[in-house]
Amino acid sequence: MSTDEMVVFFQDHATGIAAVAIAGMSLLALRKWFAGGVCRSKARLDGKTVLITGANIGIGKETAQDLARRGARVIMACRDMGKASEAAEEIRQKTGNGNMVIKKLDLASLESVRHLAEEIQHEEERLDLLINNAGIMMCPKWKTEDGFEMQFGVNHLGHFLLTNSLLDLLKKSSPSRVVNVSSLAHEKGQIHFDDINLDKDYDPYKSYRQSKLANVLFTRELARRLQGTGVTANSLHPGVVRTALGRHIMPTIAVWRRIIFAPFILLLLKTPWQGAQTTIHCAVAEELEHTSGLYFSDCAPKDQEI
Repeated sequence: MSTDEMVVFFQDHATGIAAVAIAGMSLLALRKWFAGGVCRSKARLDGKTVLITGANIGIGKETAQDLARRGARVIMACRDMGKASEAAEEIRQKTGNGNMVIKKLDLASLESVRHLAEEIQHEEERLDLLINNAGIMMCPKWKTEDGFEMQFGVNHLGHFLLTNSLLDLLKKSSPSRVVNVSSLAHEKGQIHFDDINLDKDYDPYKSYRQSKLANVLFTRELARRLQGTGVTANSLHPGVVRTALGRHIMPTIAVWRRIIFAPFILLLLKTPWQGAQTTIHCAVAEELEHTSGLYFSDCAPKDQEI
């Protein structure tokens, strides 16, 4: 194509080219907005011990890798020990930190939670960071080993028991932090005290929102009770992240909708690395040493009306 032909082409298609350019720039701007904040802290964690639940995949794995790179002893508490072992070895190779420990934890079993807590108290001299990251999202009507609705049991009750079982060690290691990974979904949540297992009217969305609201309320009350101990507690929304957490949602969406919206969803979702940034910020930011009881999103505290 000659120069004159190119000029004519652009003149004839100026409107279309401009529309495509504007759409492209808009998508890039929207993608950047969805990506959210980034933890800028350079804090080191040498000599510190961290426990992360669900650390073998997604934002939990990214969090573990970041904290390992900062020099922490990282305890990865996971349900699938095979995947945990693979993830731990990968993190060792990438960070050069060999101080990675894997522990069995099934949050759908309170016995498993108690067993892990006992192991940690017996084996560890300190615990500087407890990151309650693991979760399940919008699953069918399942029950935990103890008979609780699965999402409430895994997302809230298991972490509630684990945290309370490790409080003495956290206090002994103060200043220390508890970080609870919640979700924006809590804003539409309600605690159904008259039907906590939602036996009368189970809805996976309602259940998920209830469990995430429980995370936020637990964090607030924990922070109040821990005043003066040197232990802080904060919760957070990681963003809408491209992880396996949403695996139970896809089968409920019509195939044609998945095909049409998949490119847009993939473009706008956060990567696991991006999704881990607010967790990491709450865990390491020096300016948050005395901050407690707040809810964060995109590495910044957010106002709430609950």
